[in-house]
Amino acid sequence: MKPATPLPPGHGRFFLIFGGIYLVLTLLLGISPRHPTDWWMEHLIILFGFSILFATSRWFVFSKTGYLLAFIFLCFHSVGAHYTYSEVPYREWWAALTGSPVEDGASSRNHFDRAVHFLYGFLLTRPFREAVYFVLAPRSTFWSHLAVITFIMASSLFYELFEWAAAAIWGGEAGMAFLGTQGDIWDAHKDMLLATVGAALGSLGMILHVRFTGKDPAREWGEGRKKATEAVRG
Repeated sequence: MKPATPLPPGHGRFFLIFGGIYLVLTLLLGISPRHPTDWWMEHLIILFGFSILFATSRWFVFSKTGYLLAFIFLCFHSVGAHYTYSEVPYREWWAALTGSPVEDGASSRNHFDRAVHFLYGFLLTRPFREAVYFVLAPRSTFWSHLAVITFIMASSLFYELFEWAAAAIWGGEAGMAFLGTQGDIWDAHKDMLLATVGAALGSLGMILHVRFTGKDPAREWGEGRKKATEAVRG
């Protein structure tokens, strides 16, 4: 077996702290979820993602910033899984916090799921771009951003297909809670669009960062980890 690439300084402690926080949060929000079947289905995809990260960690790890952005996204996902996305009481929380109701027009639709789809694209663009520079070594920044946005679109499509298949298999209240269309026939399309918009804005933010600072942290991290891996392999 080829030797593993050493962890960057501070990563081990970082994993223990934020991994522990996420584990505790997940366990707490796993107590009496509103729809237990939905809670388990929502976490299947997370378990799949963690399995990939664990299998590839011998060669590549993301930056602390990348993991932190993913951690924020996962916290939102855990809240959605506890209540089911279509029943997260964010309006009540906002009213209790500010003393004023959420103004979202005449719509009674719960928009928490739409927000999390947007955050998926917006928050995970940075870590995905780090991986792109490690795996693909694109010739230009344009192709690195295009690869990330394309991946966000493709993975969003996969998730919508997973939702549809799971809902069709389980059926009944559990299936509909997981699907969460709330009567909108274009729900899947809008979710994928919001993830794409989030990814585009995330890429725009990195482009502006490079323009004003001259530094590209995602590229530097991905290329740096690639060199470290090649050095270990000899």
